[in-house]
Amino acid sequence: MSVNKDKLLHDVVSQLSKKHAGKDLSEFLVRLGAQFGEVFAKFTRLYGERADFTNRFSELVLALAEMHLAREPELRDLDRQREEDKDWIMSPNWVATMLYVDRFSKNLKGFMQKIDYLEELGVNYVHLMPLLKMPQEANDGGYAVSDYRTVEKRFGSMADIRKIAKTFRAKNMLLELDLVLNHTSNEHEWAKKALQGEKEYQDMYYMYDDRSMPDAFEQTLPEIFPENAPGNFTYLPTINKWVFTVFNTYQWDLNYTNPKVFIEMIKILLNLANQGVDVLRLDAVAFMWKKLGTQSQNLDEAHILLQLFKACTKIAAPGAIFKAEAIVQPIEIVKYLGGGTVDECEIAYNASYMVYLWDAMATQNKRILEHGLQNIPRLPKGTTWINYIRCHDDIGLGYADQDILAAGYNPFDHKQFMISYYVGEFAGSPAKGQRFMYNPKTQDARITGATATLLGLEKGLEEDNAELIEQAIRKTLLMHSGIMSFGGIPLVYYGDELACTNDYSFLEDPSKQDDNRWLNRPIIDWKKAAKRNDAGTIEHRVFSVLKHMIALRKSIPEFYNENNYQLVKNENQHVFSFLRERDWHKTLVLMNMSAQQQTLSQAILEQTGFGHYVYDQYQQQDVVLENGVLTLEPFQFLWLKQK
Repeated sequence: MSVNKDKLLHDVVSQLSKKHAGKDLSEFLVRLGAQFGEVFAKFTRLYGERADFTNRFSELVLALAEMHLAREPELRDLDRQREEDKDWIMSPNWVATMLYVDRFSKNLKGFMQKIDYLEELGVNYVHLMPLLKMPQEANDGGYAVSDYRTVEKRFGSMADIRKIAKTFRAKNMLLELDLVLNHTSNEHEWAKKALQGEKEYQDMYYMYDDRSMPDAFEQTLPEIFPENAPGNFTYLPTINKWVFTVFNTYQWDLNYTNPKVFIEMIKILLNLANQGVDVLRLDAVAFMWKKLGTQSQNLDEAHILLQLFKACTKIAAPGAIFKAEAIVQPIEIVKYLGGGTVDECEIAYNASYMVYLWDAMATQNKRILEHGLQNIPRLPKGTTWINYIRCHDDIGLGYADQDILAAGYNPFDHKQFMISYYVGEFAGSPAKGQRFMYNPKTQDARITGATATLLGLEKGLEEDNAELIEQAIRKTLLMHSGIMSFGGIPLVYYGDELACTNDYSFLEDPSKQDDNRWLNRPIIDWKKAAKRNDAGTIEHRVFSVLKHMIALRKSIPEFYNENNYQLVKNENQHVFSFLRERDWHKTLVLMNMSAQQQTLSQAILEQTGFGHYVYDQYQQQDVVLENGVLTLEPFQFLWLKQK
């Protein structure tokens, strides 16, 4: 089907002028003109063969205008500021956290009372975990949404979100919320109408009358949750149909081959942006498009969808940015950040770096960490990583076999070692994590557990073992130094600043007891949190150091988030080293991954352009080389600057 782009633009603008006569659309029309070619090209690529293409395209543009006009003046001012400073997210001043509101502060009103706690730590970018209306029981931690426009009642209201967003803007803080793009809950209005037999809504999901298409898809589809939700389709007896359910039976995959789905979801996205949300975490983006004969992950069409979401957002709410939740191989992750003239997401999780750090803690060497980072592609300009140690999810050992081989290990054996080490089955391991989603066919599994527990603190406290406790604290701080100094935005997962251990309370909740990811979703004990002010306590040692580390990071110009890190080879297999350099400023980061004292020759200073007189910015003291030898204590890190 051939459509005249210029005529379509003219017709759409005419419709806008009639519908919104007397309203100031000048800013919207300028942005529409700038992005029209991109929106038209992507919409045509996905839906150009449909007979209703013109009507659907016009519907989309009219919806964008409505959402722009609904945007508050304060948010429009922010749009202009961020359009002018396109690299605003790259500043080293941003330090993130993520938290469950109900487990952190009971509700959103309680959260308002805890903002000063986050400010005390130095955090200024806050991801509030799923808040939108969800089923009371089967909800996948909030990632099964039953109403995208309503906040779950027990948390508060959308008015609370707007109040928090306004407070954040006054404090130069960022608010992030989740938007689940791939699926809805089976309790969503669209799903309910589909179950009532309304074809319009059945067409918003992938639904089939018999098993022939599901069986054909299953030939190439992996299983995401093989223990709890094997397969990728669920039978609906009330309408005698099969629905695509990649994750859980109660999470129905949206059918983006239907333009109505895209139009509804962009309106939902922009509505959240209009509440004052700065960053939208786009969940499960790798799965958004399905194609027979593939794994239905990371398809070109999924990227085109994201590019279309981004272009539409740049028209209606350009101050809002995207974070991609795509836990895939590095070469695939980078694609979600666009590149060149293509824009998708501004931020992505650096899941590979996270896994490499955990590998280094288990092996006490840098081999896989160093090999793996060599294979992470450079980021497109204007995009950045979220660097993290833990999050609400499991630790998946998704690093590439070639990196394991290059480090001298057998891939299968090494991954089995990692699993056994972090669940405490490997001899000498101090960890007390648990397996998640064990697959008996492949013997694969992911790992759950709190940072402090995986590093030995829980076991140390149980055994009253001072050495284990001390090592766990030092390892916790070492790993955080790795995310604070590396290129990207560091994320301190809530509870880690207090060295929270595994939370076993989920076992008492029937709706949670089958999902051990709740181990690392702690309920914050504010009496425990108060110990951060008591010198000598574990809470004080961890919180105060992280506070210092965060403040220091913000003061170091070379920690600006761009492709300005350089891996530095050295002769010691236990010491990881890299250089951050920008505008004649340089910091050399050294991390001793082992429980033993390690040494480096002064050659590492010479090869990075440092003289022999250096200063550790973290400890705020000179570093003395004895006989040309630099010494690092067990699990010590240094942020070296030329004196």
